[in-house]
Amino acid sequence: MAMSKVNFTIPAEIVALLNDRIAHRKRSAFVAAAIRERLAEIDSEALDRELREGYEARRDEDAAINAEWEAATLESWPD
Repeated sequence: MAMSKVNFTIPAEIVALLNDRIAHRKRSAFVAAAIRERLAEIDSEALDRELREGYEARRDEDAAINAEWEAATLESWPD
């Protein structure tokens, strides 16, 4: 896997927590994993939002289709 060196600024207290818990040579992997995890969460949240919007947009159409087929569906049910 190709690697890139990046620079970014984070609060000093976060750096202190990172330094206390993660060995110096393992910090890059830890940060990469944390970023990957957060990006996956963002993607999942976006997909959930898109699905919800799609379901809401089709709600009336789905209700009309269900109403149209309701008689045929209930026809074979026992009384």
